[in-house]
Amino acid sequence: MLRTSRTALVYAVGLGFVVNLLQLVLPLYMLQIHDRVISSRSTDTLLMLTLLAIGVIMFLGVIDYLRSRVFVIVGEKLARRMNAPVLQAAVTEALRAGSASAGNVMRDLQELRQFVTAGPVALPADALCAPLFLAALFLLHPAYGVVALLSVAVLLGLGVLTEYLVRRPAAEVQESAVRSQAEVAAAIRHAEVIESMGMLGALIRRWQVGQSRTLRLLGTGTNRAKAIGAITRTVRMGVQVVVLATGALLVIDRQVTPGALMAAMIILARLIMPFEQMIEGWRQWTTAFAAFSRLRSLLVMRMPVRVTAPMEVKEGRLSVERLSYAAPGTDKMILRGVSFSVGPGEVIGIVGPTAAGKSTLARLLTGAFQPTSGNVFLDGHSVSTWERGSIGRAIGYVPQSVTLFEGTIRDNISRFTDADLKTVIDAAMWADIHEMVGRLPLGYETRLGEGGFTLSGGQRQRLSLARAVFGPPRILILDEPNSQLDSAGEQALRAVLHEAKRRGLTVVLIAHRPSMMEIADSILVLKEGVIEQQGPRAEVLQALVAPRPAAAKILPRESKIARLPLQRKLSP
Repeated sequence: MLRTSRTALVYAVGLGFVVNLLQLVLPLYMLQIHDRVISSRSTDTLLMLTLLAIGVIMFLGVIDYLRSRVFVIVGEKLARRMNAPVLQAAVTEALRAGSASAGNVMRDLQELRQFVTAGPVALPADALCAPLFLAALFLLHPAYGVVALLSVAVLLGLGVLTEYLVRRPAAEVQESAVRSQAEVAAAIRHAEVIESMGMLGALIRRWQVGQSRTLRLLGTGTNRAKAIGAITRTVRMGVQVVVLATGALLVIDRQVTPGALMAAMIILARLIMPFEQMIEGWRQWTTAFAAFSRLRSLLVMRMPVRVTAPMEVKEGRLSVERLSYAAPGTDKMILRGVSFSVGPGEVIGIVGPTAAGKSTLARLLTGAFQPTSGNVFLDGHSVSTWERGSIGRAIGYVPQSVTLFEGTIRDNISRFTDADLKTVIDAAMWADIHEMVGRLPLGYETRLGEGGFTLSGGQRQRLSLARAVFGPPRILILDEPNSQLDSAGEQALRAVLHEAKRRGLTVVLIAHRPSMMEIADSILVLKEGVIEQQGPRAEVLQALVAPRPAAAKILPRESKIARLPLQRKLSP
């Protein structure tokens, strides 16, 4: 982005040089007024100088506006070009790290755009024009130049001190504030659980600990910045006094004119202005640097390499080969050496206890997670490198934790595409929610999300099922699709599975209990990330429900012992 904007930035720097050069019109006008007009009492000279100065100032305003427009254009270009890559990187990072904190980078992008368009980014370019004003001061008198040079050196020293004492600790404040905001947002999202279980007090105390640390760091940085700002203003006023005193001595010795003294005061003020503003505006610079660092670290991380050309999924044949997965940053394997295949028109059921790796396997099958080793192939192509738009249209996915987005029912079913209503209704009728949607206030135009209609857990799950079959896809991956359904919902789910099988879709059905597996052609049993059993449905189910002799012996004894305290309590 910076390389493509290089021409615009060079143009802005050139305009900045012209702007700073034209800033000399006021001290030159002052010099001529004192040395020519007042001494000669010539109104014609005054009129011509005034008209010339006004013309230059008007031209200066136009050039300054053009320079500001360049920064606005660069900022808007930054936002337009980086929005999609940043959002994509944020989603990928959230999947990789299992956290939604990466979503804050969109705010970082807006802060960086605001920094570029608001003007502080132009201050270093103005500071580069310092030799121009120094040369003008030396031309007026070397003493003015020496005083200005010393003042710039002091301000540069204060800038370095600000970097050391304020900006670096302020970056830590920014990170702490981001974490605190993420905790508050999570608490608000789960307000029902917090209020129901009386967790608010504990969460407030926990948040206050982090907030106290943030405020302590912020107070330290602010106090240091205020102190340095006060020193800077003191230096600026002291320099003006020194220049005025030096000029007075030079005027007394008749080495310079009073007009030169006034011109030197104006030039000196313009010389130290960008240095002073950079020091006093440390918060803007700190925020911009922190946002830039977070964006850069997000965008330069190793992103998954994907095919960019669209490819159609024709059959939907799924093949998993020696699939293993470990969570990022850990060595613990969640899945180890999982292999199976399923073709069009077939249903494979995946069962297992909690933490067996079933949901992780579902995410790997969709290509949302990158496998540690092994691979998942769909029609012979790796799902982790497939162009996401193509494979997304071919996959219907119901996650264990249902997520609906802010928008209408129609938007959520159509996956926010511009699909016609007939296709949306077809998906709703397949999932048997057409009548349910019809009873909502505005039907398919009913809005969900903040300020919209609230659906029950079962309604949300059935709506996500309609979203999954929209298209229709070539493969269905259902992770606990009946966890919140009533008997009518489970019956509708079975109808969906039968219809998917009739249409030749590949179906992966994940569930805790084997009771949903009556439609499955084969069953795979996961336990602690490895395949414990695999085979035709009847054989696996028979093995799962077969009684275990050890359990038959232990159970009566445990039941008898459990009844003893009750018998003693009831005995007279």
